[in-house]
Amino acid sequence: MTATPAQPYSPSVPRAHRPRRRPRRVPGPLRDTLALAALPVLVALALPAAVAGGGTRRWFGGRAENQRAEAQAAKDAAAAAFYELDTAQRDLRISIETITAVDDSPAARRAVEGFDALGRRIDEASHQYISAVDAHDLDRDDLEASAASRARTELAAAKDELDRVKRDLDRFTEGLGPLLGKAETQLARLAPAVERARQALRAASDALDAVRASGLKADDLAARLAALSPELTKLNQGAGQHGVPQTLQRAERVTREAEAVRVEAGRLPERAAEIDHRLVSLRTRAQALTTRSEQVEPTLSELRRRFTAACWQDLQQVPDVAAGNVRRAETKLEEARAARDEQRWADVTALLSTVRALLNTTDEAVSAAGDRLRRLNAVQKDPQQEVDRTRFAIRDAQRLAMAGRNTPDPRHARPLDDAVARLERAVAGLEGRHPDYWHFLMETEAVRQSVAGVVSRIREERGAGH
Repeated sequence: MTATPAQPYSPSVPRAHRPRRRPRRVPGPLRDTLALAALPVLVALALPAAVAGGGTRRWFGGRAENQRAEAQAAKDAAAAAFYELDTAQRDLRISIETITAVDDSPAARRAVEGFDALGRRIDEASHQYISAVDAHDLDRDDLEASAASRARTELAAAKDELDRVKRDLDRFTEGLGPLLGKAETQLARLAPAVERARQALRAASDALDAVRASGLKADDLAARLAALSPELTKLNQGAGQHGVPQTLQRAERVTREAEAVRVEAGRLPERAAEIDHRLVSLRTRAQALTTRSEQVEPTLSELRRRFTAACWQDLQQVPDVAAGNVRRAETKLEEARAARDEQRWADVTALLSTVRALLNTTDEAVSAAGDRLRRLNAVQKDPQQEVDRTRFAIRDAQRLAMAGRNTPDPRHARPLDDAVARLERAVAGLEGRHPDYWHFLMETEAVRQSVAGVVSRIREERGAGH
């Protein structure tokens, strides 16, 4: 609302009601002389007035003064309505600005459009009020009763229109409650979020300084922290330039990344010590595997001498593979040591992971040769133990398949029957001069796995049915 109404009017007291000044006392003889001298003058002044039909406003009073008072009351009421509407519009404008600073959703855009439409209605009602005020001068001494009545009517109509617009504005304001609440919540989060981001950056910088003071380099962490500097600049520029939602997201991201830098900087001394320990441990393990690899060839010799080729052919390359893996592991360890000296922590971690994988593979291969010989010795000495173990698994599965039934379910009986036949064939394969014990072991293990699958299906089906 751009117009400013005239100041509220306080009607002047009619002259007829004004207190009279007490006349100064004049001595008697002089008073009589003055009265006689003034009498012709008073008569001369009174005659024209009498002929004209009456005196000025101070003499007629009555209805005109009542109309003036009513018009003034209507003017005061309209002024009060004008001020109330103006205040409400200013408050609503603040609410709209709060919403638009945070929210650019369709609902927020509709709120802006509604506010603009209300603004046009407010301007029209204000213009009607100001025009009514300017059209009538209620302070005129010669204000006629009819003019005062028209003023009262127009001012009352202006007040009614101001009141109607005010009611519409109040309803519109109530409808903004959810949008305004959401916007105020985000604005309330803004300052704390930005402050947390600044504190997180400060803490990360302090942590880096402490690490460097201990003699460790943290170039990668310093680079990550430096990358956040443009983000801090945007935070300092404020939400007015970059928007409240974007500033909130930026503050949360800066806080998260700065906190990660701080945590990693705090763990860096511990990480360095852990890497030193892993370097020593993996080197020791590589040396141990070198010694164990040297025992693979004698094991293979015994396998060749006592068992058929099928029992050891897949192990022929173990000595060469083990030796090659150990050499590669030792080379990677040297590279990891150099990276550690240069404090390239990410490279050290990657190299040590490669070394661990090589040594694990070598350990499995070297262990496979000794485990093969142990298992073949056991089955050669007593194959019946492996047979009994497998038959027990089959019988246990058969009992489960028959539990609560007169006949087994074909879906379960068929694979169990196949398992029995497969075991019998494996046992028959042991007959002869040079039995393939490794094939026998692989078959019995496969039978047990097949039986375990049947048991698992039976339990799942019964569990689902229950």
